[in-house]
Amino acid sequence: MKHCEISQVFFSETYVVPAEQTARRLFRRLPHGKDYADRMIDAMATGYLVAVLESICVREMQMYLDQDEEVVVGSFVQCQHHAAIPPGAIMKVDGWVIGIGDHEATFWVQASDEHEVVCEGKIRFAVVQRAQMEIKIQRKCEAIERRELFAAS
Repeated sequence: MKHCEISQVFFSETYVVPAEQTARRLFRRLPHGKDYADRMIDAMATGYLVAVLESICVREMQMYLDQDEEVVVGSFVQCQHHAAIPPGAIMKVDGWVIGIGDHEATFWVQASDEHEVVCEGKIRFAVVQRAQMEIKIQRKCEAIERRELFAAS
């Protein structure tokens, strides 16, 4: 990770909220949300909003990594979702690095629609060795397979 370069990262861009990113549509697909999804407000789900913010931050970090050796993973999210954002809204997304550590970077992010600030907060990312992360995931996948085999027998 190139610390000096990442510390200078700043972005400002727009994002049009697609209809498929509403809380209503998301909760329809979740086992615990099906029963009440249709009663929800048709606005962007907080989870999708955070994912959009994270994806932009990660994209900005990519150019400062050794792509073969390092990978970015989220490690901390603290965002306040202040207002609803309807599908079709144009959201302005701003962010910049506010902190840097040995293997991490913290961004301040803010999203606004045409009327108000809708979200703001901090998102921290860790830069980890790709091989180590792949080994950890593989171990978990093997444990799941063993559990499924045991349950089937």
